[in-house]
Amino acid sequence: MQNRRIWHSVNMVCAILAALLTLVGAAWAAGTTQIYSFAGGNDGEYLDTELVMDSAGNLYGTSVQGGTHGSGTVFQLAPSGSGWTHTVLYNFTGGADGGEPYKGVTLDAQGNLVGTAVTGGSGSCEGGCGVVFKLTNSGGVWTQSVIHAFTGGNDGSGPGSPVAFDKRGNIYGTTPTGGAKGFGVVYKMRPGANGSWNLTVIHSFTGGTDGLGGSASRLLLDATGNVYGVNTVGGANGFGNVYELSPSGSGKWQLTTLYSFKDQPDGASPYGGLIFDKSGNLYGTSYYAGANDLGTVYKLTHSNGAWTESVLYSFKGGSDGDSPISTLVSDAKGNLYATTSDGGAAGCGCGTIFRLSLGLGGTWTESVAYRFPGTPKPGFAYNGMVSDQKGNFYGTTVHGGSANDGTIYQFTP
Repeated sequence: MQNRRIWHSVNMVCAILAALLTLVGAAWAAGTTQIYSFAGGNDGEYLDTELVMDSAGNLYGTSVQGGTHGSGTVFQLAPSGSGWTHTVLYNFTGGADGGEPYKGVTLDAQGNLVGTAVTGGSGSCEGGCGVVFKLTNSGGVWTQSVIHAFTGGNDGSGPGSPVAFDKRGNIYGTTPTGGAKGFGVVYKMRPGANGSWNLTVIHSFTGGTDGLGGSASRLLLDATGNVYGVNTVGGANGFGNVYELSPSGSGKWQLTTLYSFKDQPDGASPYGGLIFDKSGNLYGTSYYAGANDLGTVYKLTHSNGAWTESVLYSFKGGSDGDSPISTLVSDAKGNLYATTSDGGAAGCGCGTIFRLSLGLGGTWTESVAYRFPGTPKPGFAYNGMVSDQKGNFYGTTVHGGSANDGTIYQFTP
């Protein structure tokens, strides 16, 4: 009889634990919510975009395709009561105004939006060499203007990465092609009189140890005006590199390679951009290599003027996810979050949201926070996330949703 009571108690405890685990799992799953599903028509499709958020909590991004003319859109997603309202701010025509705007927009100090489009504009490229565009907000009315049309010559061509601003309002960006050697450029744009902008190439990639083609990620600027970026390919070992561009008194810029990736068990092909920690160290992701050739999260430690690289995590594939091409974002506690473009849920492999937490002794632990399930829910996250003041994160997927044309989601850790 006593044994039966013991087993009965054990069974009750197990049942309670199972119920608690179910509740925890349900609460965790509820932490990721699809807040907008693109229909694939006039509202846009193929969301290969980062998001930015203004002080009012509005989200902004781009769709590569769709819109009135099928050449992409700039959109706003505004909180409205218990939901969100989607508004197309601009429809690209694919002509002189540009077309196929990848990777989103950047807010300037006045609340205007600046971004790039891969095609359209003018120049020697078939379909146009792409543009840098600006959407100016005046009383809630948005007006688009082209502030630079690439020629396909020394100024580069096919810009497909978001731009960055320095504290003086100058714009920085990259092109994957064109330039003096044909391997892409890093450019700077200074505001001039009457709304004009002056573009200067601060580095033309040679395809050698300095790398080639840049990447589709946003450049990172520090407080003293140095510019940091990654090349997906090229460099001393051919697997991409991390570089720094520093201004000199003569107006010229000096490129320094901070690290050249070496392939397995090191990283290879860094698509995602860079972030700083409070100590000035750099963090990023690589698409290939690591211990399992499925991508990494890496750190570059700055000490005594030198940089040392270490792999914080090597992805394992399957339910763990693999092949990250996103930029990391940190929370208030220093945890790192980003997405993988592949792996995750069984039967889908639609990518994951992962977290790296720093423990005692400087050890990082990876965990999967969410596995994208795919249509009719979100699927295939090619970009990182933006956070709000409450600790929520927001991101996009290129597929998934009711029409499988992309979604915007909210993730709450």
